[in-house]
Amino acid sequence: MWFKRRLAHHLGTLIVVTVLSVSFTSAETILVHGDSLSAGYGIEVSDGWVALMDDALGTQTQVVNSSISGETSRGGLDRLPGLLEAHQPDILILELGANDGLRGYPLTQLRDNLEQMIQMAQNQGARVVLLGMRLPPNLGRRYIEPFMNIYSDLASTYNLPFLPFMLEGVAENRELMQADGLHPTAAAQPILLDNILSLVEEAR
Repeated sequence: MWFKRRLAHHLGTLIVVTVLSVSFTSAETILVHGDSLSAGYGIEVSDGWVALMDDALGTQTQVVNSSISGETSRGGLDRLPGLLEAHQPDILILELGANDGLRGYPLTQLRDNLEQMIQMAQNQGARVVLLGMRLPPNLGRRYIEPFMNIYSDLASTYNLPFLPFMLEGVAENRELMQADGLHPTAAAQPILLDNILSLVEEAR
């Protein structure tokens, strides 16, 4: 009788440990690697689309936001290896390049930095979602069009879930943009989430 009780106790413990292990390994990590558009510039971080996505996806998904206002593709590239090592993400949402464009950085440099980040994430087993951006018209078509093409070309080359313009449905509405004309308001964040969430589901 004593032996049976001990055996039942150990079997029960084994079952609990197994269930907890399965629950833990099924958790998903999403790393959002971007600039001010994902960092929540000018609004409460809790109102930003990344925080809203974390809420929407529930407790089985951990969303890590490594976005920094003013970040460039070079800065993002420099930081990414450590972030991939620390968080081992299942999905990387890559939202960088707008600051490169606004500063007129060479487009070859932008493409190379983005491509290295995509390859780096994929080599570690992460699925990459790419968010594209448009630039203000004052920068000229000779710069703007090749800039936009970088994103579509990379998405095609690496077969990525891709949003050509992250601010679709927002940028053209002044009421949804902050006074600087560059950053969306808190009211715009649910729209951004809708733009992006379907891509996350595609990447899963």
